[in-house]
Amino acid sequence: MRIKKARLALGLTQKEFAASLGIVQGFLSGIETGRKRPSDTLLIALSHTFGINAQWLRDGSGESFKNDLAADQPQSCRAPLLDVIPDSFPEDPGTIRRYVSVPDLPEGCYAIVCYGDFMSPTIRDGDVVIFKPYSEQKKSGDIIIVHNRWGEPILRRYRIKDDEVYLAPDNPAYAPFRPDDGTRTIGIVVDVWRKVII
Repeated sequence: MRIKKARLALGLTQKEFAASLGIVQGFLSGIETGRKRPSDTLLIALSHTFGINAQWLRDGSGESFKNDLAADQPQSCRAPLLDVIPDSFPEDPGTIRRYVSVPDLPEGCYAIVCYGDFMSPTIRDGDVVIFKPYSEQKKSGDIIIVHNRWGEPILRRYRIKDDEVYLAPDNPAYAPFRPDDGTRTIGIVVDVWRKVII
């Protein structure tokens, strides 16, 4: 019942809450109705992801949120998860699949799921990548999202060598390339989250 109270205080639907934790909505529903018990791993995820006091989750003692966090705190910690990044981004972010909650999220960030192993082991297939729309100067070593010449968003590390710009994968199985006129920077990666398996 306390997990449901916390979810309602955060203003999230069961679907949004379950998705941000990497669990299915049916499992969350079972926990909220008392038919299922939350695992210790889930309690840790709730504490780290939403700032919910773990002791309060276990036995109801203490404040519900750490450091007296206000119930409106998650609004600044939620990033729209995009299915695709349209050419008109960021003016038009396109379809928002759902929102992901991330602690200490810089304002104005978005999220997208990474597909492929170009940035492995730093970023793996299925990781959620949090990025800030491109607005500041890139530095050599930053991981950026670019639209390639076919309009697909890809992740690469921004590198400068001998005054030449290269976009390099972290996976040594793939080669770096020089951006051309069809390559447009979308944003700079600020965080990466792996799905919590429960």
